Amino acid sequence: MLTKLLHTRYRVSDLEKTATFYREVLGLEEVRRFTSPRGSQLIFFKAPESAETIEICKFDASGPVVVGPDLTHLAFEVDDLESFARHAASKGYPLSDGPHYSANGSVIAFLDAPEGYEIELIQPAPSARKSP
Repeated sequence: MLTKLLHTRYRVSDLEKTATFYREVLGLEEVRRFTSPRGSQLIFFKAPESAETIEICKFDASGPVVVGPDLTHLAFEVDDLESFARHAASKGYPLSDGPHYSANGSVIAFLDAPEGYEIELIQPAPSARKSP
């Protein structure tokens, strides 16, 4: 029986460009890096308040990486979407869609990661935020 989600994998062609995006634009922590027994180059990232990791994989033997439009995305909570959008744009990654304001007061936007993967950003409604 399943007990928990451990990680999600995204295969890429340019491992270092993608790793730089996850570290410098998204602010994720690189938690480990290694080459698997079959030759996959792997880097794992973690968001500060999450247990699950994101595996970025470069494995040329699998053929070219083809990311289908609107096939998959990662969603992250942000505390200040406007501030994050300025930061991402300063690194060369402007918002690709949004911001959009929902009826409950949350704000949602998207940006495109290297190689076409989409990142969703969600600023929770003020009433949904954690108390100090």
